[in-house]
Amino acid sequence: MSDSNKKKPGRPKNQELVVRRRKQILEMAAKTFAQHGYPNTDVQTIADLLNIGKGTIYRYFSTKKELFFAAVERGMRCLSEKVDAEISNIKDPLDKFSKAIYSYLSFFDEYPEYIELLIQQRAGFKDDKKPSYFGCISAHVEQWQELCKNVIEQNSTHNVTNERILETVNDLVYGTIFTNYFSGRCKSFENQARDILNIILHGILQSNPNTA
Repeated sequence: MSDSNKKKPGRPKNQELVVRRRKQILEMAAKTFAQHGYPNTDVQTIADLLNIGKGTIYRYFSTKKELFFAAVERGMRCLSEKVDAEISNIKDPLDKFSKAIYSYLSFFDEYPEYIELLIQQRAGFKDDKKPSYFGCISAHVEQWQELCKNVIEQNSTHNVTNERILETVNDLVYGTIFTNYFSGRCKSFENQARDILNIILHGILQSNPNTA
């Protein structure tokens, strides 16, 4: 076979472009699924909004379902990365604990579409696999239990385990984002975080100075 008939190597992929395109697709998919719902969203709509061909999306994600799950899971990764980044340079465990709550509520305040996606995932795929949110929590549970343990060790606290603290705090903040979403509550996330921390750290009852 002559050199002229040999198949020439394809153009090498630009990995930076691949990463950037994937991010663009997932960001637009998250917004579109959140706005229209999974059943009513066509991949062609997402492609049109990005001014790309539908086939381009399918080169990254083989099905609409795969695209949807990737969008939800990217959101949860972004949540974890945001919280980790904002607490990474904080030394005091209690300050780190407090900042984590602020960062968590801040993320969902900025990206409410991910709350809608969590709802859709639970409603449409409840028998499919563990929801992305709880997978994210499970992946970082040891890190957060260690933080709660450090808070207990360095502060005067009631007789409560780090596991119980983590479970209660997670329930509180998880419930808060859905209450905000469904009720349209306009209270700032800063005030909500402050209220949560006040209740957790100080309780609602004043100690009785006459009690032994």
